[in-house]
Amino acid sequence: MIEVLIDLWRNSGVAQFFLTADGWKNGLMILLSFVLLYMAIKKQYEPLLLLPIAFGMLLTNLPWPGGGIFHPEWFEQGINWAALGHTVEGLPEPGLFDFLYIGVKLDIFPCLIFMAVGAMTDFGPLISRPSSFFMGAGAQFGISFAFVVAILLGFSPAGAASIGIIGGADGPTAIYLTSKLAPELLGAIAIAAYSYMALIPMIQPPIMKLMTTKKMRQVKMEQTRPVSKVEKICFPVIVTVVCVLILPSVAPLLGCLMLGNIFKESGVTDRLSDTAQNALCNIVTIMLGVAVGGTAVGSNFLKIETILIIGLGLAAFAFATIGGLLIGDIMYFLSKGKINPLIGAAGVSAVPMAARVASKVGQKENPSNFLLMHAMGPNVAGVIGSAVAAGILLTLFG
Repeated sequence: MIEVLIDLWRNSGVAQFFLTADGWKNGLMILLSFVLLYMAIKKQYEPLLLLPIAFGMLLTNLPWPGGGIFHPEWFEQGINWAALGHTVEGLPEPGLFDFLYIGVKLDIFPCLIFMAVGAMTDFGPLISRPSSFFMGAGAQFGISFAFVVAILLGFSPAGAASIGIIGGADGPTAIYLTSKLAPELLGAIAIAAYSYMALIPMIQPPIMKLMTTKKMRQVKMEQTRPVSKVEKICFPVIVTVVCVLILPSVAPLLGCLMLGNIFKESGVTDRLSDTAQNALCNIVTIMLGVAVGGTAVGSNFLKIETILIIGLGLAAFAFATIGGLLIGDIMYFLSKGKINPLIGAAGVSAVPMAARVASKVGQKENPSNFLLMHAMGPNVAGVIGSAVAAGILLTLFG
């Protein structure tokens, strides 16, 4: 009887905290997952992705006798298709998250999320004011800044590129690039990216006020010109052809983004557009979230480099906002005060949160000011810009 009880104890999850060297790390990660769950549920910070990420983190760090449900060693040499689903000497038995992670590793989930984003996005404000591209491009300064600092701190070029893309304020793009260049950093980078995206309403307003005057923030912009249906249909096709011909590595992300958008704008694929926006988006969001959260195993996550990534991610967001606002300030002077520079802060590609923040700050200064549709131009340009930046980094360091 005593032997049975001892055997039950040794095979219990509680015992694993004490029998494994990294048990304390798993315990800390479980506490961190509780914090993220609180942020997602109570504070409603990006709950659609932060909640599944947090729960995936919780599951992967609960101690399992003989192994867990995610094993990074299965992917050290790529995906061993022949071995998955079988017992392999020297490797633990694959778990649920190992199979879900294949969708991340093969870039399926991030690209499908981009398709959903395209189906939900109106490119009209960008088409009606093409100068928004400059503000979207300016916001990519955060990527360059974080990349250079990461190199100086000793990260490899591939790791620095993955950290830098946090400045694009685009979770799927960050996951896409990191899974290719530095998969060992995926958990930290994904959590940093989505956490800071959720904190945009706190991060951006102080920077906006620092880089603009009250007079600038009060500028009321004129209504943009109407955009025809033909323009909206041609835009995704033209952007895809031009960008992919120049930078082939951007095809998966940008192609899916534009495919989703043409579903929306063509007027003949309403069912496909609805599926991409709702059912497909929701299903993929769940699988992507728990798979990414599952990579945050305590033994891999709790390192000095994780703290550096969190700090660099914040710097990347701040400098992305500064870059967009700087271009906004320039356009304010060039237009002789007709463009409100606040919309430059929306050049980070957190759609539509960054545009809403810019509109809210402008409305506080002038209650009759409505900048949302104007800010959507740089916001959408930022989505395209971050995808192009990821393609460039992948070409250089992949």
